[in-house]
Amino acid sequence: MNIEQLVAGMTPEIFTNLQTAVETGKWANGETLSDEQKDNALQAVMLYQAKIAKTNEHMTIGENGEMVHKSKSELRRELSEESEIFRTKL
Repeated sequence: MNIEQLVAGMTPEIFTNLQTAVETGKWANGETLSDEQKDNALQAVMLYQAKIAKTNEHMTIGENGEMVHKSKSELRRELSEESEIFRTKL
């Protein structure tokens, strides 16, 4: 199986599990990732982001394989454009 087949066969659930494992250093069952597992899981997450997710979110891998960096003003603009969830007076 080549890398393209591997990434194409990943479901969003597998991607989320790998992403969480990379972020926390542990599998969902609490077992710690080995260094090799961390490296492989991180590569799979980055490939999925670039080839499948095609997201433009800050600190992800874009379609061109480059890391997406956004300025503070871009991030503020994006956050201010999102609708409010809840507002109350105190």
